[in-house]
Amino acid sequence: MSLPRLMHDDESSSSRKEAALAPSATITQVRELLRHQLRQLEQPGGAACMAPLMIWGAPGVGKSTVIRELCAQEGIGFIDIRLSQREPVDLRGLPVPHGDQVRWLLSSEWPRDPNSRGILLFDELTSADRMLQVAAYEMILDRRLGDLYQVPPGWLICAAGNRREDRAVSQPLSSALANRFCHLELKVDLPGWIAWAQQRELHPMVIAFLKYRPHCFLDMSGSIERGWPSPRSWERVAHVLTRSDGLDAISLELLVHGLVGTAAATEFLAFMRLHQELPDLDAMLLGEIPFDLPERMDLRHAVATGLAQHLWSGPVEQRELRLTHFLRAGLTFGSDFAVMSMVAALKHIEQEDPQGDKARALFSHPLYTHWTEHHGAALVTHDALPAASAAPHQRRRR
Repeated sequence: MSLPRLMHDDESSSSRKEAALAPSATITQVRELLRHQLRQLEQPGGAACMAPLMIWGAPGVGKSTVIRELCAQEGIGFIDIRLSQREPVDLRGLPVPHGDQVRWLLSSEWPRDPNSRGILLFDELTSADRMLQVAAYEMILDRRLGDLYQVPPGWLICAAGNRREDRAVSQPLSSALANRFCHLELKVDLPGWIAWAQQRELHPMVIAFLKYRPHCFLDMSGSIERGWPSPRSWERVAHVLTRSDGLDAISLELLVHGLVGTAAATEFLAFMRLHQELPDLDAMLLGEIPFDLPERMDLRHAVATGLAQHLWSGPVEQRELRLTHFLRAGLTFGSDFAVMSMVAALKHIEQEDPQGDKARALFSHPLYTHWTEHHGAALVTHDALPAASAAPHQRRRR
């Protein structure tokens, strides 16, 4: 993805190429950069020499959410200023005659405690017209409003906005304002979002679907005047499913269509119906029911990928038991099924096991050697095998 162009439509082609090379960052990287800046504020003069972050990205990708949740994690304040909903007087204050002088009544939302800490977010900055952008200059550039107000040194200022190509309300930033920021584009990061969704225990059906159909995670190619798939809308679908008791099937389908649009909703609802025909995969991995593969290939594929997802769920104490039944299933059935399920398990390890605990548990399991003797050759020639996961199998073959 490229950063939004900050110039008008007659900008030069060289400027477009320069914008295309602008840096992008995942939610995790943005969070760590914000943490770093918060630490720098604790140093003498840190606020004065630090360029605030301007986070660009499509609507619904989590620009403001990452900042709000970071503040909650750190136990610090968070103030969200939506400039598109303000008037210049809201920032500068209201002049009130006082004898032969004028006093200014400032908004009560500005932080006053000199020892407080937090993040002051100018959200939807690109949706604000030029007059509001000008009104925000002094606060963003100098951390003050004339002689009336000074931002406490423990408060970090940052901003967020949509790009021009997002077909959202977006005004170009003036060169003076744009040059003050450190610009980053928030990259759509499905593995990071899945980890976030699992931590918050969002409905597993949404997580499983997006792993199966990652292209549906964010898609702005169709009409965006109604519902369309984005991280925000999938989170709302998950909440609908969690609170769907008493909701009939037709009403549920209407809500899903209204949130993510017709194309993504059709795929998701078909995926849900498919999963309703699957056996209890968790019970299979715990040895409570025997393994039984469906005859239909689409259901067989769903069982293979679903087993890999359920393999790493549940308490850590169950991990060896789950691995035992998972590997036994691979030894019982043919290479097609065994490789399909193992590739899904290895992809999970590659994306969501930074400490390597799951990889060690799998590769050190006594049945893993037998599994590779039966299916190792088929696994290393599989096109979808993650490159980082091929090495253990190749070493065993030598």
